[in-house]
Amino acid sequence: MPSFAYSGRTRGGQTVSGQRVADTIEAAVAALRSEQVFVTKIDAVKARSRRAKKPRRGKAVPAKNLAIFTRQFSVMIDAGLPLVQCLEILGNQEEDKNFSQIILATRADVESGSGLADAMRKHPGAFDPLFTNMMAAGEAGGILDTILKRLAVYIEKNVKLKSQVKAAMTYPIAVVTIAAIVVGAILWKVIPTFADLFAGLGATLPLPTRIVIALSNSLVSYAPLLILVGVAITFAFRQFYATENGRRIVDGTMLKMPVLGMILRKVAVARFCRTLSTLLGSGVPILEGLEITAKTAGNAIIEDAVMVTRAAIERGETVAGPLRETKVFPAMVTQMINVGEATGALDTMLGKVADFYEDEVDTAVGGMLTLMEPIMIAFLGVIVGGIVIAMYLPIFDLIGQMAS
Repeated sequence: MPSFAYSGRTRGGQTVSGQRVADTIEAAVAALRSEQVFVTKIDAVKARSRRAKKPRRGKAVPAKNLAIFTRQFSVMIDAGLPLVQCLEILGNQEEDKNFSQIILATRADVESGSGLADAMRKHPGAFDPLFTNMMAAGEAGGILDTILKRLAVYIEKNVKLKSQVKAAMTYPIAVVTIAAIVVGAILWKVIPTFADLFAGLGATLPLPTRIVIALSNSLVSYAPLLILVGVAITFAFRQFYATENGRRIVDGTMLKMPVLGMILRKVAVARFCRTLSTLLGSGVPILEGLEITAKTAGNAIIEDAVMVTRAAIERGETVAGPLRETKVFPAMVTQMINVGEATGALDTMLGKVADFYEDEVDTAVGGMLTLMEPIMIAFLGVIVGGIVIAMYLPIFDLIGQMAS
């Protein structure tokens, strides 16, 4: 189809320009007029032999970028800007090149007559089923601005939840990694010097010193093998987690962990309630909403529980009963869902439960980090201090012998 370059003014008097794909110049003018753009100049664009960059299929878009895009898209639509113009502005200002190409490709499809949801479905790496289904509901109901606001709130809260989980896991992992590097450096470079010194003095080594020297010798001798073993274990774990059974075992084990498991369970409950509340409030049918919610749960155990509930609802049961029988969700969640069903305000009740558990996650993560800080410092001190003491014990013995 030919392309036409145009310039004009919006209903509010704002000057706009761009390109529009249409069969004829009259069709382009009519399409722009339907978007409340008064065309002042329009000309056919000469065909150029170039290949437009295509977005990478399957490459995920950063959640933070998607949240900013959705919020800005919501504001523009609410302000009355034409859909194509919104996508053009957002695509040109997006810093992530792949996401920018996705937005501009979506704009081109919409400009060619495709629905917004259908155009977005071509890019699953950026727009997941939850996003596209809500877009379809917004287009069908003529409430795209409202749907975008709900989506923006949902994505922003989801980003916050993910950052809280990362904060909960990053600190202990970082401290343990630093401890491993420090201990490895000491065993690799420092301990062999002490071992040569003790061998030259003919000192009798106590048990802690012999253990540290043995660890140092093992590290120096088998370092390449240890690295290969570490890489093999990591690869094997990823392959195992990629299987359905492996994912269930790992996710189930993580939910049963003493402190982190409690936080992960609260995160999963908050995400489930927030997702289902957003979908139901946007007019998505409950069966379709539960299927989308299961896919975005982020935990195999939660996903299985949601799919079992969905199957029970297909048989005519309520939501709260099957959820309670899975014994995955806390009793308070199922009770409040039961109340929401009875009062006909399930989406509102789910939103309140999500708010409560998001606050709980925030409090739990803060408390865990406060508790972990002294524990990790003490752990690092014991490991490094133990090595230092073990290496100085023979020196103390030699000093004692010389003094006597």
